[in-house]
Amino acid sequence: MLGHDAPPSPATHRTWWRAPLVATLLGLPLLALEYRWFAAQDGPGAFSGVLFWATGLLVLAWVLPHRRSLRGLRMAAAGTGLGCALLPVTFAVLLGVAVASS
Repeated sequence: MLGHDAPPSPATHRTWWRAPLVATLLGLPLLALEYRWFAAQDGPGAFSGVLFWATGLLVLAWVLPHRRSLRGLRMAAAGTGLGCALLPVTFAVLLGVAVASS
């Protein structure tokens, strides 16, 4: 039986946590802000799916197995989750620019 002092297997990716951590540090405050912003406006409306997808993808990036073969999938989940978290803010900024320029 292996003890806790056993070295990690060669398939284990040592820096698996970097992509989920960066995406979470940037995306989680935005998700909280957007949820609070939309809750004050009587619900998320059309962006509710985007907020749920962003949260789900960030969670998926953390719970995937720590194998090197899943590094690309973990980075894709973290990046897509961050992109979904940025989508409502980006839409609001672009809408504000369009209104201000007309």
